[in-house]
Amino acid sequence: MKRIKQYKKLFEIEGPIELKPLKTKYRNLVKEWHPDKFTDPDKKAEAEIVSTKIIDGYHFLVSIAPETKEANLEAYKTTISTHQVADWHHKSMLLEVTFTDGNTYEYFGVSKILFGKFINAKSMNNFGKRNIFNKFLYRKSKKANAIA
Repeated sequence: MKRIKQYKKLFEIEGPIELKPLKTKYRNLVKEWHPDKFTDPDKKAEAEIVSTKIIDGYHFLVSIAPETKEANLEAYKTTISTHQVADWHHKSMLLEVTFTDGNTYEYFGVSKILFGKFINAKSMNNFGKRNIFNKFLYRKSKKANAIA
């Protein structure tokens, strides 16, 4: 959640994320902080750090935007309903779940207590569907690897 707040602050977003204004703000920030604009080595180094943060923030916010989630809803529903939990990691209110189809999703705001119940449940999939997968803010963090 801290990460979300930081990026929303960087892009001056209050309320829900809308892709069109986000893209406009992103382009303006990239122009303002492009490292090639600066000749002073210290400013150039600072601009590289800030521009990297801008790029990361943009991609992160796009991934949790309602429009993006809506566009990918069918694939998400298929993953959580037809594939098993293959792996999981929990750190500081962030639960990362990898499914057997190779897709990985991050769930924000999952407490350590709820995580404990998740990993000790008879069926992690059923517990996840009832208590996590459809209740917490999520984003797809890794796509399944394509088989050549």
